Amino acid sequence: MDTEDFLEAVRKENETALSRLGSSKSLYAATGGEMDPDEVFDAAADAEHAAARTFEGWADDEDDEAASELFAGIAEVENGHYERVSGKVDDHEMGDVPALHEYLRGLDDTTARLGGFVGRTLASEKSKEQMTGFFTGQADPKTAQLFRDLKGDLGDQLDDALALLDERCESDGDWETAKEAAAGAITAAYDEYTESLESMGVNPKPVC
Repeated sequence: MDTEDFLEAVRKENETALSRLGSSKSLYAATGGEMDPDEVFDAAADAEHAAARTFEGWADDEDDEAASELFAGIAEVENGHYERVSGKVDDHEMGDVPALHEYLRGLDDTTARLGGFVGRTLASEKSKEQMTGFFTGQADPKTAQLFRDLKGDLGDQLDDALALLDERCESDGDWETAKEAAAGAITAAYDEYTESLESMGVNPKPVC
């Protein structure tokens, strides 16, 4: 297996979850049904802050030097994202740690972490797309571009993680470990999305 096959397999095996995380309902779930700009900024800030803390933690206790450097660089970018997003609201108060990051913080194997990071990034790309669309609909192109830029950074992070994963995976078992961790990250995000919608009496499945 190579990185192209790996990424294709992760996307295909988690197609339903990723599709629903990319629906308009995902933003509704993330904001608790409060679809206004401040709530969207709060949800985005929570996610960026959690990501920065997750990857800082990984960098600090990672034995693999290259992986530690990668995670530290990503944490720095995520801290910048948090500052840009939280600056859009007067007083941002942190919410609960997203289930996705609770899952990631439980990973302690380098290969699993890299795989989990890939899953997190695919899920986060969907979130950024919805936030971009939201502010486009609000006739706020500047803020829409902000989230478009954040999504662009995710693409760069994904490329770097896949490159290192390719170096670290020496067997089919390694690729499987990474794939399971990627699926676990996506599933954690999807389960939280589902639970949030169901708690508000909303069907998480699309109406056909």
